[in-house]
Amino acid sequence: SCGYPFAGLPRILEFAHDPRTKEPRQPMRVVRETPVSVLVDGGNHIGYYALYHAARMAAEKAKQSGIALVGLHNSAAYSGRAAYYLELIVRENLVGILFSSALPSVAPEGGARRMLGTNPLAIALPTGGEPMIFDMGTAAITQGELVLHARLNEELPEGVAIDENGLPTLDPHEAVKGSILPFGGRDRHKGFGLSLSIQALSLLAGAALPKGDVQDSGQLFIVFDPDLLAPQAL
Repeated sequence: SCGYPFAGLPRILEFAHDPRTKEPRQPMRVVRETPVSVLVDGGNHIGYYALYHAARMAAEKAKQSGIALVGLHNSAAYSGRAAYYLELIVRENLVGILFSSALPSVAPEGGARRMLGTNPLAIALPTGGEPMIFDMGTAAITQGELVLHARLNEELPEGVAIDENGLPTLDPHEAVKGSILPFGGRDRHKGFGLSLSIQALSLLAGAALPKGDVQDSGQLFIVFDPDLLAPQAL
């Protein structure tokens, strides 16, 4: 869990309550492939498993062709830190970018209805030493943190969530019934715009294919050899 309390045992408890856990699983399969791209159906496997294999595919494809686009859909939402999968890629001396969409839990500024997931993005660059990896969510708090606060009956920080009527709340139980807010403070529209863009990119990864819902889980890897642009610069 790398020091994130919500990402250990509390996350395992969430698996058991997720409706997708009870749905059948199939082998992961390649839906479409070109010399520089792969579209993958995750077979409803948990995100940790499906994203690991998608990351390996992206690294191998980029090593062969110099650049790779890998889209993953139909995997259970829980996938942990995006930085973990990019570290697998960047250790191969490749640049990696990962966009991820999720089920709706975030409302736009001024709205009361969930519209988008917490939709993280991550970027990794090799340096010749330890890689530079940046990993962030586009919401003011993660869904895992919200659920953990509810389990522990701990108040939320101010300004991260609203109740089902769209009113600010510090009560995690009310926030579970309501929505998380985008990150950005007074500039939340920027966090929401970034999240919306990630949701759209995830549609290219097939997010809407399993259930026909554009508000669903999808991951898009963009991976390339830095020598394509600046040989020996990194």
